[in-house]
Amino acid sequence: MFDIGFFELLLIGTVALLVLGPERLPKAARTVGLWMRKARASWYSMRAELEREFADEELKRSLAATRAELADARKALSDGGRELAAAGAAASEELRQSGEALRRLDAPAEESVQASAEPAGTEAVAADSISNKPGSPAA
Repeated sequence: MFDIGFFELLLIGTVALLVLGPERLPKAARTVGLWMRKARASWYSMRAELEREFADEELKRSLAATRAELADARKALSDGGRELAAAGAAASEELRQSGEALRRLDAPAEESVQASAEPAGTEAVAADSISNKPGSPAA
Protein backbone atom coordinates (compact mmCIF):
# COMPACT_ATOMS: atom_id res chain seq x y z
CA MET A 1 0.00 0.00 0.00
CA PHE A 2 2.68 2.49 0.98
CA ASP A 3 5.55 0.45 -0.46
CA ILE A 4 7.56 0.38 2.76
CA GLY A 5 10.42 -2.08 2.76
CA PHE A 6 12.35 -3.78 5.56
CA PHE A 7 15.02 -1.06 5.85
CA GLU A 8 12.39 1.70 6.12
CA LEU A 9 10.67 -0.21 8.94
CA LEU A 10 14.01 -0.73 10.67
CA LEU A 11 14.76 3.01 10.41
CA ILE A 12 11.30 3.95 11.79
CA GLY A 13 11.73 1.49 14.69
CA THR A 14 15.19 2.85 15.55
CA VAL A 15 13.96 6.46 15.51
CA ALA A 16 10.91 5.50 17.65
CA LEU A 17 13.17 3.72 20.15
CA LEU A 18 15.45 6.74 20.40
CA VAL A 19 12.56 9.26 20.66
CA LEU A 20 10.20 7.33 22.95
CA GLY A 21 12.62 5.25 24.91
CA PRO A 22 12.34 1.62 25.90
CA GLU A 23 9.66 2.29 28.56
CA ARG A 24 7.05 4.00 26.34
CA LEU A 25 7.76 2.16 23.06
CA PRO A 26 5.61 -0.98 23.77
CA LYS A 27 2.60 1.15 24.75
CA ALA A 28 3.03 3.30 21.63
CA ALA A 29 3.31 0.17 19.45
CA ARG A 30 0.07 -1.21 20.96
CA THR A 31 -1.69 2.10 20.34
CA VAL A 32 -0.48 2.24 16.72
CA GLY A 33 -1.55 -1.39 16.24
CA LEU A 34 -5.02 -0.60 17.64
CA TRP A 35 -5.40 2.36 15.27
CA MET A 36 -4.26 0.23 12.34
CA ARG A 37 -6.84 -2.45 13.22
CA LYS A 38 -9.58 0.17 13.49
CA ALA A 39 -8.52 1.73 10.19
CA ARG A 40 -8.52 -1.67 8.44
CA ALA A 41 -11.88 -2.60 9.96
CA SER A 42 -13.45 0.66 8.83
CA TRP A 43 -11.86 0.25 5.38
CA TYR A 44 -13.25 -3.28 5.02
CA SER A 45 -16.65 -2.14 6.30
CA MET A 46 -16.73 0.76 3.85
CA ARG A 47 -15.59 -1.50 1.02
CA ALA A 48 -18.29 -4.08 1.83
CA GLU A 49 -20.93 -1.35 1.95
CA LEU A 50 -19.83 -0.01 -1.44
CA GLU A 51 -19.91 -3.50 -2.92
CA ARG A 52 -23.44 -4.01 -1.58
CA GLU A 53 -24.53 -0.70 -3.07
CA PHE A 54 -23.00 -1.59 -6.43
CA ALA A 55 -24.72 -4.97 -6.32
CA ASP A 56 -28.03 -3.26 -5.45
CA GLU A 57 -27.62 -0.82 -8.33
CA GLU A 58 -26.83 -3.67 -10.72
CA LEU A 59 -29.88 -5.57 -9.48
CA LYS A 60 -32.05 -2.48 -9.96
CA ARG A 61 -30.73 -2.03 -13.52
CA SER A 62 -31.36 -5.69 -14.25
CA LEU A 63 -34.86 -5.47 -12.79
CA ALA A 64 -35.65 -2.37 -14.86
CA ALA A 65 -34.39 -4.08 -18.02
CA THR A 66 -36.48 -7.16 -17.23
CA ARG A 67 -39.56 -5.01 -16.63
CA ALA A 68 -39.02 -3.27 -19.97
CA GLU A 69 -38.66 -6.61 -21.74
CA LEU A 70 -41.81 -7.87 -20.01
CA ALA A 71 -43.74 -4.77 -21.08
CA ASP A 72 -42.54 -5.28 -24.65
CA ALA A 73 -43.58 -8.94 -24.54
CA ARG A 74 -47.02 -8.02 -23.15
CA LYS A 75 -47.49 -5.43 -25.88
CA ALA A 76 -46.44 -7.91 -28.57
CA LEU A 77 -48.77 -10.55 -27.12
CA SER A 78 -51.63 -8.06 -26.97
CA ASP A 79 -51.00 -6.96 -30.56
CA GLY A 80 -50.83 -10.59 -31.67
CA GLY A 81 -54.12 -11.31 -29.89
CA ARG A 82 -55.79 -8.38 -31.62
CA GLU A 83 -54.45 -9.50 -34.99
CA LEU A 84 -55.63 -13.05 -34.33
CA ALA A 85 -59.10 -11.82 -33.31
CA ALA A 86 -59.32 -9.65 -36.42
CA ALA A 87 -58.21 -12.55 -38.62
CA GLY A 88 -60.74 -14.84 -36.93
CA ALA A 89 -63.53 -12.30 -37.45
CA ALA A 90 -62.57 -11.88 -41.10
CA ALA A 91 -62.47 -15.65 -41.61
CA SER A 92 -65.86 -16.01 -39.87
CA GLU A 93 -67.39 -13.33 -42.07
CA GLU A 94 -65.90 -14.93 -45.18
CA LEU A 95 -67.26 -18.33 -44.12
CA ARG A 96 -70.70 -16.84 -43.47
CA GLN A 97 -70.71 -15.18 -46.88
CA SER A 98 -69.62 -18.41 -48.54
CA GLY A 99 -72.42 -20.30 -46.76
CA GLU A 100 -74.99 -17.76 -47.90
CA ALA A 101 -73.70 -17.95 -51.46
CA LEU A 102 -73.93 -21.75 -51.39
CA ARG A 103 -77.51 -21.57 -50.04
CA ARG A 104 -78.47 -19.20 -52.85
CA LEU A 105 -76.93 -21.55 -55.40
CA ASP A 106 -78.60 -24.62 -53.88
CA ALA A 107 -82.09 -23.07 -53.51
CA PRO A 108 -82.98 -23.06 -57.28
CA ALA A 109 -81.57 -26.57 -57.67
CA GLU A 110 -83.72 -27.92 -54.81
CA GLU A 111 -86.86 -26.35 -56.27
CA SER A 112 -86.19 -27.88 -59.68
CA VAL A 113 -85.53 -31.30 -58.12
CA GLN A 114 -88.81 -31.16 -56.18
CA ALA A 115 -90.74 -29.99 -59.20
CA SER A 116 -89.40 -32.80 -61.41
CA ALA A 117 -90.00 -35.48 -58.74
CA GLU A 118 -93.74 -34.73 -58.30
CA PRO A 119 -95.95 -34.90 -61.41
CA ALA A 120 -98.58 -32.24 -61.80
CA GLY A 121 -101.82 -32.91 -59.97
CA THR A 122 -100.49 -35.53 -57.53
CA GLU A 123 -101.13 -33.26 -54.62
CA ALA A 124 -104.87 -33.20 -55.27
CA VAL A 125 -105.04 -37.01 -55.79
CA ALA A 126 -103.15 -37.63 -52.55
CA ALA A 127 -105.46 -35.31 -50.67
CA ASP A 128 -108.56 -37.07 -52.11
CA SER A 129 -107.26 -40.52 -51.24
CA ILE A 130 -106.64 -39.53 -47.64
CA SER A 131 -110.09 -37.97 -47.16
CA ASN A 132 -111.96 -40.97 -48.75
CA LYS A 133 -110.55 -43.63 -46.44
CA PRO A 134 -113.07 -45.39 -44.26
CA GLY A 135 -112.91 -44.24 -40.63
CA SER A 136 -111.64 -40.82 -41.53
CA PRO A 137 -113.52 -37.88 -40.07
CA ALA A 138 -114.54 -36.62 -43.53
CA ALA A 139 -116.30 -39.89 -44.45
